[in-house]
Amino acid sequence: MSKIVERIEREVGMPGLVSLLAERLEPTDLQSILLEVYRLRARRRQPSAVLSDYEANRFVRPSALSPVRLHEWERIVLSELPPEFQPVALSPVCPLGASSVIASVDQNWAIATARNTEVVSDSTNVLALECALRRRQLLRAQPKSTDRVHLAASHRLLRAQRYDDPSLVPHFSLFALCSAGRDEGDLQFELSALALHIRFYLRSLRAFLGATVPLRLSVSDFSPQARQSVLSSRLLAPLREEFGSVACVFDSQRTSGRGYYLDLCFHIHAMAPSGRWLELADGGSVDWTQKLLSNSKERLVISGIASERVCTEFSSEDG
Repeated sequence: MSKIVERIEREVGMPGLVSLLAERLEPTDLQSILLEVYRLRARRRQPSAVLSDYEANRFVRPSALSPVRLHEWERIVLSELPPEFQPVALSPVCPLGASSVIASVDQNWAIATARNTEVVSDSTNVLALECALRRRQLLRAQPKSTDRVHLAASHRLLRAQRYDDPSLVPHFSLFALCSAGRDEGDLQFELSALALHIRFYLRSLRAFLGATVPLRLSVSDFSPQARQSVLSSRLLAPLREEFGSVACVFDSQRTSGRGYYLDLCFHIHAMAPSGRWLELADGGSVDWTQKLLSNSKERLVISGIASERVCTEFSSEDG
């Protein structure tokens, strides 16, 4: 990217142009310039060019997933949603940096707009912002409030990065959960929130896929503390008792998500008709509300399930 920028600045004869736009201009002034640039460019476009872009641009093509199948899945997950959770309908856009600033992922994964926003690339980040606002209101009323905020959203995400796997598409539907609260000691908040999320996903998958599709839950802990026995007795054991046919294991070998999740995290896999184990749900504890509210006592558990993958990899006859 830096070489491309250097070439552009050299060709237009304006060294440091990008730094000037990014650092010297107020966001509203930059927005005004970009809006005028795109207005002038759009005015020169022909209908045939718009059609060609619609045909070729990977970001704008419709999903191959049947909306009927997706609606069936969303009907089930909403019916299985625990009463603690409030479903919310998110905006298609969120504040600039909602992913890169909060979750420390590459800003180029998101598609920024000319109005100092970006298209939602991860709904858990946006739910975390909403949770932070609601927790802040609670803390203003009661500085040590332990009231929990549980939010859920089904949303279509758009991501800019290119994948080596052709089955991974630029935009897809995700059902996400977000639980915010205060540290209650002895992992009480984290374990109860994780159990709430996991139970929801397992119940939803059983209701949608049927009882015969094999499911596997794996829980990991990136903390240096030896807490496997605690997780086994307080989290995995009750889940094994409730979901007898689901393999519930502790995974000490997991590396994905290290640096993203604070410590505790989980995966849920299902065996596809092909015999492959497919990752469907992922979640864990993060420090986002601690950073957003500048409060080390805040706790947050996020998770999401790949609605698109559930609906496309498993036909209605698989269950």
